[in-house]
Amino acid sequence: MKIFHEHSWEVSPQEARKIQLELKSRIDFVSRMNIEDIDTVAAADISYHKHDRYLYAAVALFSFSDLKFLSSHSLKMQSTFPYIPGYLSFREAPPIIEIFRKIDTRPDVLLCDGQGIAHPRHFGLASHLGLLLDIPTIGCAKSVLVGEYEEPPQERGAASPLIFKQKKVGEVLRTSSHVKPVFVSPGHKISFEDAHEIILRCSPRFRIPEPLRVAHKIVNEIRLNDISDDKFFK
Repeated sequence: MKIFHEHSWEVSPQEARKIQLELKSRIDFVSRMNIEDIDTVAAADISYHKHDRYLYAAVALFSFSDLKFLSSHSLKMQSTFPYIPGYLSFREAPPIIEIFRKIDTRPDVLLCDGQGIAHPRHFGLASHLGLLLDIPTIGCAKSVLVGEYEEPPQERGAASPLIFKQKKVGEVLRTSSHVKPVFVSPGHKISFEDAHEIILRCSPRFRIPEPLRVAHKIVNEIRLNDISDDKFFK
């Protein structure tokens, strides 16, 4: 798969900040697709210890209409950027990008276990990946990074806005009744409304969207089994 935009990953935290501030102006919040036309949805997850030099990445592909598992792709890579909250995409994005270089199928939407614009500089992992891959991306996190919100009602599908610096940066979405909500924020080329609907449709049974749940399971199994080589594998 073609990578549309690239920049150096061998940067200092100060340079990373400049890249975030420069690239965030390119983020697009307009959906240019019809949800009913979505064929394939992908999910990306990373597993590592913050003091470990190695990262384990996985991308799982699903059909969107029936959430049928299609394939998974994984990678182990040595990190070149330190663990610094607010800059985690500079640590986590490179192995995901390398996986997408080798994937033939171009997904219609990418779900990320992380933030989109609900980020101190409005440029979390989902936004970073979306811009580099030039595909619609959604951040779906299990905890809040920035912003304030009111707890949404307990029924499935209920949501409340996530507000940061007096602007909406995401939604607190209840994907299952009487279960903790998830924190959904647009990454790139997606609207708030479509991000809400896609995450809800991808979560028919569990709190975490099925593609992300499977990607998380795969990547943690890989990490626990400690795959030793750094080659791409299926």
